[in-house]
Amino acid sequence: MNEDITTMRAIVATEAGPASVLKETRVPKPQPGGTEILVRVHAAAINPVDWKTRARGGWEGRTDLTDQGPILGWDVSGVVEAVGPGATRFKPGDEVFGMPLFPRFPGGYSEYVAAPSRQFVLKPAGLSHVQAAALPLASLTAYQALHDFAKIQPGQKVLIHAAAGGVGHLAVQIAKALGAHVTGTASAAKHDFLRELGADEVIDYRQVDFAETVTGIDVVIDAIGGDYYDRSLRTMNPGGTFVALNYDVNEEMKARAAERDIVADFMLVEPDLGGMTAIAALVAEGRLRPVIEAEFPLAEVAKAHELGETNRASGKIVLTVVED
Repeated sequence: MNEDITTMRAIVATEAGPASVLKETRVPKPQPGGTEILVRVHAAAINPVDWKTRARGGWEGRTDLTDQGPILGWDVSGVVEAVGPGATRFKPGDEVFGMPLFPRFPGGYSEYVAAPSRQFVLKPAGLSHVQAAALPLASLTAYQALHDFAKIQPGQKVLIHAAAGGVGHLAVQIAKALGAHVTGTASAAKHDFLRELGADEVIDYRQVDFAETVTGIDVVIDAIGGDYYDRSLRTMNPGGTFVALNYDVNEEMKARAAERDIVADFMLVEPDLGGMTAIAALVAEGRLRPVIEAEFPLAEVAKAHELGETNRASGKIVLTVVED
C-alpha cells in the first residue's frame, strides 16, 4: 500500500475538556507559503498554555483549526523539508527549532509544521531535537521578561517564583547569564537542582514566607499570582520591575505597584528572531541548558498533559515524533 503523502499524523483536541479529548488522527499535510518553511517535526514540548487551552476550549470562531479542532504545540524542533517562495534563510536538511505563530495554532503535535522562516533558528549542534524542543516558548518568555521588559543589568537582584518549573529553570540560567543575583522559590526537594543551575539563594515557600526574608529585589518574575503579587512588591526596591507571566495585572494592581515606584505588568511571549538567536548563542556558549522531566511518544500526549497538570515537573515535558 502506498503511503498517503498528502496527509500527516497529528493530535487534535476534539473538544474542550480533560486530556482524554486529545485524539490521534490524520489531517492534510501543510505546504509552505511565501517566506515559510516546512519543518518535519522531530520533537515538540508541552507548556501550561497547551493544557489550559485544551481544558477551556475558547477556539470557537478561529480559522487556524483543522476540521476536527486545533492541533496544539508551539515548541518545535525538526528538519527543514521544503522552502516556500522568498524564504532564503534555510535550505532542506537544515535542523531548526522555534516557537512559530504563537498564539495562533502552528500544530506542533504533528509530523509537519509550516510557518514563517524567521520564527526559527538553526539548532545548536550540541542539542538533541528533544532538548531543542524544550527551549523556545519557555526560554523566550524568560528572555523577553528579563532582557526586553525588565532590561536587567549586571548586579541586579532577581526573584523568580516557581523557579524549578519550565520557564523558571530557564529564567534562572538566563538571569545569571545577564549578570544578575538570583533568588528562587521552590520546594525543598528542588533546591539542589536550582543551585546546580546557578541560583544564588533558594527559598522553601512551604516553610518560609519569602516576603519576610527577602529584600532589595530589582526584578520579580512571577508565574503564580494570587497573594504572591503584593507579597513580592514588599521585597522590591523602588524603580523595580514586576513581570506577571500568566495572569493579568489590572489598573488597580498597577497603582499599588506605582505607589512603591515599581512598574508592574503582564507579559505574553511572542515569536522573536532576535530572542531565539540570543538563546541559541547562550546554549552554544554552555550558559543555558534545558532540563527534561519526561519524554513521551506523540501517541501518549494525554499522559504528558496529565503530568504537566500536576505542576510538579522540574524542567520540561517533551513529545517525540521522530526518534533522534
